[in-house]
Amino acid sequence: MKENLPLLAGAFAVMALSNAIVPVLPSFSTGTAAQGAIYSAYFLGAFLLVLPAGYISDRIGEVPLIRAGLALTTLSGILLALAGSPLLVFLARLAEGIGAGLFVPAALAFLNARPDHDRMSGYFMGLLNLGLILGLLVTGWLVTGGPGSGREGLIFFSWFSVIPLVLAFATGRGQGTSPKTPAEPAQETKKRLVWAFQTYFWLWVSAVVLVGITGAVTALYPEFTDLPASSVSGKIALMNAATIASVIVTSRANLPPVRTIQVAAVAMAGGVILTFYSMWGFLVIGWLAGMVMISQLSFLAAAGARQGVLMGLFNTASYGGMTAVPFIAGFVAETGGFPAAYSLTALLALLVAATVGRCGCRLPTGPG
Repeated sequence: MKENLPLLAGAFAVMALSNAIVPVLPSFSTGTAAQGAIYSAYFLGAFLLVLPAGYISDRIGEVPLIRAGLALTTLSGILLALAGSPLLVFLARLAEGIGAGLFVPAALAFLNARPDHDRMSGYFMGLLNLGLILGLLVTGWLVTGGPGSGREGLIFFSWFSVIPLVLAFATGRGQGTSPKTPAEPAQETKKRLVWAFQTYFWLWVSAVVLVGITGAVTALYPEFTDLPASSVSGKIALMNAATIASVIVTSRANLPPVRTIQVAAVAMAGGVILTFYSMWGFLVIGWLAGMVMISQLSFLAAAGARQGVLMGLFNTASYGGMTAVPFIAGFVAETGGFPAAYSLTALLALLVAATVGRCGCRLPTGPG
């Protein structure tokens, strides 16, 4: 358990810092398109790094990447707190995403290769979402009713991120890896990467869309409601609270992965429409997102002993969705109105329900 502490604490810290900017997005720039770009910059940075990080973790082990990701998270948090223009905020968010892109796939590869991967993935995802909740709530509380700069939450969680960073250097060896088969030639890793991308293509699409939807409703809500930061953060936190409960329950339920994703995608389309009318839609979307993520991880855990490449692809799809879907939704909201943005988002969920069963998402056979 000692070797898992930096991963679990890191999941919390990285996500808390990433969400600390959400309640105060309007204070950094005007217009939903610009705010969507700042929000999505984090996910763009992560998107660019998660696949290389997954590949490299299969080559040199996960621990060096875990440490590098946590160090960059702390540094980028400090830069965010000091940035003085929307462009600098965008670049700092990009750097923050790069740190997450190094940390998350390496940490998941470490955990998902273990015999107790379902339980540990549930804990990891639970703490990840707890970080998202407290990033919202603490920031909303810190900026309400005070004369501060609106960056108090960023400062607080930047300091907090030092804790998992210290733990990562104090625990284990620099070249540590999860229990797995011996190292393979680089050419075999590349071959496995291509095979996994082609075989599970529609599974990756499901991650792009369904994870991206959670980002879209999060990015749209502050401008859609024009509520105070504390109120916005509390309502969005409902989604992450539901995800925490869902990942713990789903990680112990042994559900059929593909069928679960299909059903959840249909229900998520309804959740998006419900969110347009009521904050309770966040609970629906959060619960379904937890079911989807655990189902995807559970399936991939059976796809091979080496999890770096698979977690790289999984996180590439997830962060790609969090990059593209919120930006698209924000653009549609600004040009066509919020009803059009929410309707498009719901249609994307239905697309997943219609296509995910077409992939090779059955009992895995092949390289790895």
